[in-house]
Parts: sequence; structure tokens; C-alpha cells
Amino acid sequence: MKVIIVGAGIGGLSAGIALRRIGWDVAIYDRVTEVKPVGAAISVWSNGVKCLNYLGLRDEVAAIGGRMDGMAYVDGLAGEVMTQFSFAPLVEEVGQRPYPVSRAELQMMLMRVFGPETLHLGRKVTAVEQQGDTVTATFEDGSTDTADMLIGADGAHSVVRTHVLGRRAERRYAGYVNWNGLVPVDAALAPDDQWTVFLGEGKRVSLMPIAGERFYFFFDTPGESGQTIAREDFKATLKAQFAGWAEPVQALIDRIDPMATNRVEIHDIDPFHTWVKGRIALLGDSAHNTTPDIGQGGCMALEDAVVLAIALQTNTLGIEDALMRYQGRRTERAADLVLRARKRCDVTHAKDPAATQEWYDGLRREDGTNIMRGIISNIAGNPLD
Repeated sequence: MKVIIVGAGIGGLSAGIALRRIGWDVAIYDRVTEVKPVGAAISVWSNGVKCLNYLGLRDEVAAIGGRMDGMAYVDGLAGEVMTQFSFAPLVEEVGQRPYPVSRAELQMMLMRVFGPETLHLGRKVTAVEQQGDTVTATFEDGSTDTADMLIGADGAHSVVRTHVLGRRAERRYAGYVNWNGLVPVDAALAPDDQWTVFLGEGKRVSLMPIAGERFYFFFDTPGESGQTIAREDFKATLKAQFAGWAEPVQALIDRIDPMATNRVEIHDIDPFHTWVKGRIALLGDSAHNTTPDIGQGGCMALEDAVVLAIALQTNTLGIEDALMRYQGRRTERAADLVLRARKRCDVTHAKDPAATQEWYDGLRREDGTNIMRGIISNIAGNPLD
């Protein structure tokens, strides 16, 4: 049996590895000539790590993961710690520590494990169709490839999604811009074993440790969409946005490399429950484009890959039946997490300033229990619980 996977991101590559492990002939196509991850790093929470472990990549992901033993929220203007706690109870309850990782290193690791033989870059899929038991992908140059099944892991602007839904899915601007990149670890910025988040004015500054003695940083700045800012103006723009904030935030802005910093307007898509049309199915961002506010976008793609492989391996009524079972196991969980991320986004970025201030005040009374309970609730219900 042969499957075509459209998209060589985290979802497409992990699906390729999962399907090859159960005996499928896998061909992955991506329109880019060189895979360049969107974003500097990613928080792979315990559910995502379990999926990588299941794919036989336990040692590989541990090698590129940062040691994140705890978390602190800090008043961004005053510089005072609002709450600080260990993640040990979380790890003990869910059975696996999370790993913040470089997106590039995670993607390169998945590419290396999948292998180059049937990974085809520079091949843009413009249309897909099914005739009988055969699916066909048509490329920009007019060439085609056929298979028994096709998986659309082609991201937020998915061509395959339009085919499955019969319409374009509209993206919704979440109301903020995310600036992200990597800097060397420095105790003057934050502890090297802790996720540190500075908060204030509906804005957020985050530092997460990843392998190689680096911090993954991001700044969230609420505002209108559609603005264009030259890279040479990145630092000045952030200095203005975070004027009056504590010294670690100012020092972080001074240390960023604008040429290696990403500026991304954050969007999501309203959840939908049709992921399958015949022998064509969606996976990853094409199925559940979410904001990064609870760190579950990549984890959901990894979960998709595992559930897809299990459905195809354990059900024997045919490909279309197995894909419908995959859809049945995934859409409600994914929709719930997309909406949880949207709700957290609105509170974090002061859509309702009173609600955000209430959250800030609550953090000063927090011992970590409620925060970890929220994170665990996102992890719970994964296919490998």
C-alpha cells in the first residue's frame, strides 16, 4: 500500500515515520526547496513527547530537549516574581517530562529518521482527487503521482483541506504578533532550568531553555494586523513596546539578532469536524490550525500521526473505514484544544482588560497547583495515556 503525504513539517514527517513503521510505502512532497521551520523553537509537552517515544525516538528527542524543571511568572514592569514552582508533580502525574526544542533540530531529526529517498522537496501540489481506489496528486508542473491514500499535512494554507471541505477555511487573526528567536543562556535573563514568563499590559515575554545552552525567547505584542516592520527596526519597535519593563526584558531585547528573529502575526481557524473525504485525510495544522497559547499545536500533529497509524493498523474494513475512525478519535479533542488556546489567548492579551487583571492578581496567590492542573488537562486524553 502506498500513501502520499503532502507537507514535510512536523506532522507530515511524523506521519511518514509512523506509517512506514506499519508497512506502508510512503512518499512525502513539499513545495519548498529547503525546509525552514516557522518559528525558532517549540514546546513539546508530555503528550507530544510520548508520541515521539512511541515512534522509537525517545533518545533522539531527549538529546535535543531542554531541561525545564519549573516555571515562574514575573511582573514584567516591577520585576517581581508573581509565582514560582517545580514541574515535578506534573511529570510524576503524566509520566513524561516536557521538552522545549529547536524547531529546526526537531524537523531535521524527523527528516533524518524518515530518510531522503522518498522525501521530495520543490514539488508543489496544486490539486488532489480520488477515482475509485486511487488518489492522485497533481503538481504545479503538471506531473502527477498516485497512491492508495493521501494525507494533507500541508499547513494553515492547505490545498488538501479545500478539497476535503469543498470550500476555503477562513483564518482568524488572534489579535497579537509573536516575535521569537534564540539567544545564549544567561543567568542575568532567567534561570537556565526554568520557563520564565514576564507579564504586563496584556503583553508577554517568555524564556524557555533548549539544548545547547540556549534560550528560546518570544515577545507577544497585541495590535492590528497587516503592519510591515523592517528587520533593522525590530529592536527599536520592541524597545518602544516594552518601555519601562524590567531590566531582564531590556537586556533580552539588546541581545536579539534581528536577522534571526521571526515576526509572526498569529491566526487560528474555527474548529471543523470533517477531516476525511474518501481516501484523503487531513493532519496537523491543515486540520486544526491553532494559536500557540497552550503549546499544543505541534503536539496535536504528533497525536494525529500516532492515531492515524493505529487506526490503519488495527482496523480491517478498508482504508476509508479506518480514516473515518481516525477522524472520530481526533476531531473533538483537537477542537477542544483550539478553543482552549483561543480562550487563553484572549486572557493573556487583554481582550477584556478586567479579566486579564484578575488573572494577574490570581497569579500572586498561586502556588502552581492550578497552573499545572490546566497543563495536565491539555495533556490528558492523548492517545498514549
